[in-house]
Amino acid sequence: MPAELRALSVFHPAPPHSLEAMTAFGTFARRRGVRRLWIGQSLHVESQLALAGLAARLPGLPLGTAVALAPLRHPYQAAVEARSLGVMSGVPYVAGYGPGALDLQQRLLAAPYDHPLRAMGDYVSVMRRLLDGEAVEHRGEYHTTRYELPSMPGAPKVEVGLGVLRPGMARTAGQVADVAITWLAPYRYIGQTLMPALQRGATEKGRQAPRIASVVHAAVRKPGRRVAEAALAAVGPHLRSLHYSDMLRRAGVAVDPADPERGAAALVDSDAFVSGTPDEIADQLRRYREHGVDEIIVNVSGVLLTEGARAALSDLDAIIGAYGDGETAGGSCPPRA
Repeated sequence: MPAELRALSVFHPAPPHSLEAMTAFGTFARRRGVRRLWIGQSLHVESQLALAGLAARLPGLPLGTAVALAPLRHPYQAAVEARSLGVMSGVPYVAGYGPGALDLQQRLLAAPYDHPLRAMGDYVSVMRRLLDGEAVEHRGEYHTTRYELPSMPGAPKVEVGLGVLRPGMARTAGQVADVAITWLAPYRYIGQTLMPALQRGATEKGRQAPRIASVVHAAVRKPGRRVAEAALAAVGPHLRSLHYSDMLRRAGVAVDPADPERGAAALVDSDAFVSGTPDEIADQLRRYREHGVDEIIVNVSGVLLTEGARAALSDLDAIIGAYGDGETAGGSCPPRA
């Protein structure tokens, strides 16, 4: 793997509907030498099952979730699935989790989380302890675990990640997580707001702060392409969400849940949704590294949703080429999707 691309990963830009479509992006990620292929929570083909199928087709491809939804599974099941994916892929795996929106919690749980920070702190802590081989005795407000995982010597490492939007969850991630995973967070907000909260939580528990993996939405500017429309297609539901809107306003992006179209334009204008030439996008991605991000996860879902998979792969290819060194950037063509 070229050293420069150790910081760069690819997000699978749509919920999987077939293993063939996933394989196209997985093959692309392997060929371009990026760090990992990530996927979000899918309710079409379930994310962990889809990744298991992909691991069978492309063994050795590093994988991760950004993020799966905690209300869908008990933390013991989450730990079993995470270790299983590491074993099936043969390489370390990142199991990222988040609480989901309030509406989702209301639809799936007896009652929504009264204290989401506590709920996710317990969830991630129980997963980590189980994966470390501990016989867990936990009777919490949201989960009870009195169990351990069967021993599997030699199983690849699993990092447990926590989705982070605001300082409260960042502090919780600092206390319990291996990876803090951001979505739509501008790099200045990460460096100035989230990183101090992560470090504060880590210091409270006497541990090292988790590394940061940031999902960054991007689209190459081209004649006839309406970047704000691509941004709206990619993150329209997030712009209607109170917690995402609050995070973006804290970061200085003028968004309003009642006006997602205007919010999409604000994302583009503020570079929270990164656009420009491939070189300009690469420069913006480097700002994330300068502000403490360990792994940049490039997400071209707006392009895929408005123009299709081939256009999305073309954008990814150009961005990775511009970000990487001269050896990486030389003359490749995107695969057929």
